[in-house]
Amino acid sequence: MEITARAPGMIILAGEHAVVHGYTAVASSIDLYTVVSLRLHLNEDSIRLQLEDVGLDFSWPIKRIKEVLSHLGSPFSSTPTLCSLETVKSITALVDEQSFPETRIGLASGVCAFLWLYTSILGFKPGTVIATSELPLGAALGSSAAYCVALSAALPAFSDSMKLDVNKWAFEEEKIIHGRPFGVDNSVSTFGSMTGIDSNMPLRMLITNTKVGRDTKALIANVSARKSRHPDAFKEWSTIIQSHTVDDLSVTANEDRLRELMEMNQGLLLSIGVTHASIETVLQTAMKHKLASKLTGAGGGGCWLTFTYLYPQLPGAIVDKLVKELESYGFQCFTARIGGKGVQISFDGCS
Repeated sequence: MEITARAPGMIILAGEHAVVHGYTAVASSIDLYTVVSLRLHLNEDSIRLQLEDVGLDFSWPIKRIKEVLSHLGSPFSSTPTLCSLETVKSITALVDEQSFPETRIGLASGVCAFLWLYTSILGFKPGTVIATSELPLGAALGSSAAYCVALSAALPAFSDSMKLDVNKWAFEEEKIIHGRPFGVDNSVSTFGSMTGIDSNMPLRMLITNTKVGRDTKALIANVSARKSRHPDAFKEWSTIIQSHTVDDLSVTANEDRLRELMEMNQGLLLSIGVTHASIETVLQTAMKHKLASKLTGAGGGGCWLTFTYLYPQLPGAIVDKLVKELESYGFQCFTARIGGKGVQISFDGCS
């Protein structure tokens, strides 16, 4: 039997740096997914991880894993315990035995998180896990959280107990990958929709990946040095998005207010020093088409959000023209629905 789980990526609509300082961010799932499939093997003696999108395939003999991680594997607990520094060192030793291309060395922590989760939940049962994703890596779209959540949803199906807190296990994986995550990414990927907001508004965004790498920790440190507060912004975002009115006049008014908020939000982000030349290119290109845009995530590169439309019957020709222009600069574009379902599990392809 094969188990498949898919988990959505996420974006931060507002408050990407405010959340670091204890304020609320408006975050939402998007309809771009990471999919993890798991199949156990009766006649093999290895644990295998295939990351298909990046062409990496890892395999560890069960005997070797037992030597290094003998303290894991049993008894299975529905509640995760902290992965200790000693355990991280032991898992890192196993991962270092694999051949990592220099350009993919940044994925090593994600492989460590997999080994910890697998042995914590399934012990030393041989099996193969295959991960694929529609999300670009390291682009502020929650790719690592979606990967962690999908793994945390799939693996328990073959354990002795299905009663597992997916979000808590995913958060522990995120700690292995990022050190001190805030828990927003994995929570949004697990539960879907928007954080703390009940919305029936079919909001869509154009997401532009600038393909520019950035040092998130350095950007956060720089912002902390000159942080700025805008306490009423979240309230206004929430009020607009939770609006259930659908007449033409209210739609137009909400669009105008959201555009204005995005422009204000981007202005604040610019003032705290997290912009980049590629981001300014996206901003100026969108402005030519009278569309509001802002960065998402830490900034300094990564991805960009462009507010396109609230309701699908509105014309998309302008967006199509914008996409072609942005792609001519070498950027990667996605259209995504904001909000929606969280993690989902299927058995042998049946939901």
